[in-house]
Amino acid sequence: MKFGIFYEHQLPRPWTERSEFDLLQNSLVEIELADQLGYDYAWEVEHHFLEEYSHSSAPECFLAAASQRTKQIRLAHGIVQLTTNHPARVAERVSTLDLLSGGRVEFGMGEGSSITELHPFDRRFRDKREVWEDAVKAILPMFTSEAWEYHGKYFDFPLRNVLPKPLQKPHPPLWVACSQLDTIEMAGTRGIGALGFQFVSADAAHAWVNTYYDAFVNRQDKLADYQANPNIALVSGFMCCETDEEALQKADGWTFFQFALRFYSTHGVVEPGSVSLWEEYLKWKETPQAQTQRRSGLVGSPETLRQKLRKFEESNIDQVILLNQAGNNKHEDICGSLELFANEVMPEFHAREPEHQEWKRGVLAGEIALDPVDVESFRPKNMAAPTQAPSSDAPSSRDAG
Repeated sequence: MKFGIFYEHQLPRPWTERSEFDLLQNSLVEIELADQLGYDYAWEVEHHFLEEYSHSSAPECFLAAASQRTKQIRLAHGIVQLTTNHPARVAERVSTLDLLSGGRVEFGMGEGSSITELHPFDRRFRDKREVWEDAVKAILPMFTSEAWEYHGKYFDFPLRNVLPKPLQKPHPPLWVACSQLDTIEMAGTRGIGALGFQFVSADAAHAWVNTYYDAFVNRQDKLADYQANPNIALVSGFMCCETDEEALQKADGWTFFQFALRFYSTHGVVEPGSVSLWEEYLKWKETPQAQTQRRSGLVGSPETLRQKLRKFEESNIDQVILLNQAGNNKHEDICGSLELFANEVMPEFHAREPEHQEWKRGVLAGEIALDPVDVESFRPKNMAAPTQAPSSDAPSSRDAG
C-alpha cells in the first residue's frame, strides 16, 4: 500500500492579513517533510470561491513551488477542474509542472463541486459530466500530438501544437475524482485511476475495489487514446499521536472538513461573508452525529492506525491518502503526526507493496477472479446538513476534488 497526503488549504475564520501566507508556507514545509519521510504522493485540489473550506484555486502554482523543495514525492492534481479551465491551458500547465518536477506529476481530473464555483465560469451543474468528457477527449492528444484540433460540443479548438510536452510519456498518470459507487465504476470503465473522496469504511472499500477492477478488466471503454492507469485511492481523515485520546483532540479539523464539504455540496449559491462556517460547525459539533463523525477516519495511536490500515490492505486499496491539513489543525501537530506515522506505521505497509502489485498483475491478466460484492449495502449515508436552507438548484452529490 502507498500513502499520500492531501491539501484542501482550509482556512476557517477569523482571518488576518497573513493567514493565507502562513497557510501556504506551512503546507510547503509539510510536503518537504513528507518527501524526506518517504511518503509517496502529495495531492492538492482545485476549488474556487469556497470560503473557509478551500483556499486552493491555483494548484499548479503551489505544486510548482513544492517541486523545487522535494525530490521523490509524486505531485498530484486532485483534481484539475476540467469544467472551469480551457483544455489547452490545462495541458500546458500540467506539462510544465511535469518538466519542473522531473516527471513526478499525477493528473487528476474532475468536474467541480457546486453551483457556487461552476456558475461564475458559465457552467451549469447539470452539464458537468458532459463537459468533463468533452474536455478529456480534447486534452489527452495535446500531450502527444504536434498538430491537434478538436471540435466538440463544449470545446472547439483549431489546429495547433500545444507546448510544452510532458516529460512522462505519453503523459502523466490519469485519475478522476469519485464520490459514489457509480463514478468508481465509471473510472474503471474509462481506464482511469479512481480518486475516492467519499470517506468509506474498510468493508465498503472492498466493494469499491471489486467494482472498480471488475469494470477496468471486463468493460473498459476509453474516451480517447491514452495510457490506462489501474489504481484506486481513498482519502481519509488522519492524525497519528502517541495515544488515541491525544489524536482525537488534535484532529478536530477532520470533523470540520466533513461539515464544510457537506455544506457546499448541498447548498445553493453562498454569498461572500454570508456565513461563518467555523461558527456553524461549532454548533453542529455538539450534536450526537458530530461525535460519531469525530471517531471516523485514521485518527489514533500507531497501533490503532495499524489495525485499521490492515483492513484497508485486505481490501486491496492501492493508496490511502491522509488528510490532516483541515480546519484549525496546527502545523506542528501535522508535522508530528507525519513523522510518527512514517516512523512507526508506514514501513510495514510499504514492505508489502510487492505482494499487492503481484495481486494486481493477476487481476489485470485475468488470473485472479474477483468475488461479486453486494454494493448496495455500502452506499454512503449523507451527513446532516448545516442550518442554512438549501437551494432547490443545489447538487445532491460531489465528484470534484
